[in-house]
Amino acid sequence: MIAADFDLMLVVPAFLAGALVLSTHVPLGQEVLKRGIIFIDIAIAQIAALGVIAATVFGGELHCWQIQLFAGLSALAGAAFIHWLEKKHGAILEALIGLLFVLAASGGLLLASYAPNSDELLHDLLVGQILWVNWDQLLWVAALYVPILFIWFNTKTKRHPVLFYLLFSLTVTASVQLVGIYLVFASLILPALATRKLSNNTVGLGVAYIIGIFGYMTGLFASVLFDFPTGAITVWTLMLCGLIVNQLISRKFVAKWQLYFKFKG
Repeated sequence: MIAADFDLMLVVPAFLAGALVLSTHVPLGQEVLKRGIIFIDIAIAQIAALGVIAATVFGGELHCWQIQLFAGLSALAGAAFIHWLEKKHGAILEALIGLLFVLAASGGLLLASYAPNSDELLHDLLVGQILWVNWDQLLWVAALYVPILFIWFNTKTKRHPVLFYLLFSLTVTASVQLVGIYLVFASLILPALATRKLSNNTVGLGVAYIIGIFGYMTGLFASVLFDFPTGAITVWTLMLCGLIVNQLISRKFVAKWQLYFKFKG
């Protein structure tokens, strides 16, 4: 698509979808990085996708809420199992989470072979169809994210692992339906990685949000203007924005922000 044909309204719902995903994934991603369970997000996302595939294969024509229920229950079961693994096998937790992801992914492939339009289903779950989200999808995800964000920022979630896993699984389940597994992982990990050297939590959170917003904006515009696959190019633009900001942080361009907030505190 050339610039003259560009329709701004085409990317507005997609951008709002990205902003919704970032609203929860940025703080959750920082916590995931602190806990050292990097692959929990992609594992739970893949388990949620497995639930969607299972619903499609065994349930036939289902309503959207029924598919969401399958995905949500699958993600909650996966989160509960990972929480159990954390208590029983903490020393090898990351390896076990990676194994869980592989099993869920391969199981999804096996089930998808029995689903109609299996290639399209797998593509949508992995890469997403962010350019084609509708307002109804945005509204129900926003209705879910608002209480999740309230609970996250107003309770001692970090002291309650069960609550963390519950919020995490519900959030990832909704996000996979909007943007796909690849962008779910990128939205959680890339902003958190880029800002991990910032000692001030408030500054780190703000900068991580900025990385995410610019990453999604750049990816969406590149997709529409140059006809790139939206999910794939947005993963790369998130990476690019993260690398740029990480270099600025390393060269202490953000030091004044941290000093300012430390003074204000």
